[in-house]
Amino acid sequence: MDQAEGDLEHAKSDLERGFFDWACFSSQQAAEKAVKAVFQKMGAEAWGQALADLLQELSRRHPVPEELINGALELDKAYIPARYPNAHPSGSPRTRYTANEARRLIEYAERIIKFCQGLLSRI
Repeated sequence: MDQAEGDLEHAKSDLERGFFDWACFSSQQAAEKAVKAVFQKMGAEAWGQALADLLQELSRRHPVPEELINGALELDKAYIPARYPNAHPSGSPRTRYTANEARRLIEYAERIIKFCQGLLSRI
């Protein structure tokens, strides 16, 4: 969970400095690591980087609000295209992400992290 929180801070820093692509990617990473922390605490293995899939799997053991899964779907869209210049029809990722998008993804990550922290306190 410590790494998830650090990645979230990184996302916020990138937002402030105008690195919206990296803010979006770091938000996805923060949320992914928070969910994986829950699996780790349960003694279970979590494979893959698809946050929505990880939350779906987690929902087999703990109820996961639909709004978090919807946010995860959007966060997952930043996993590859935010990093690779050939993932877009033209332009680099740096030109394809906005401050509003970065703020929205940071908010989704914050909600998922908070949810996971709550689970960790009960496991």
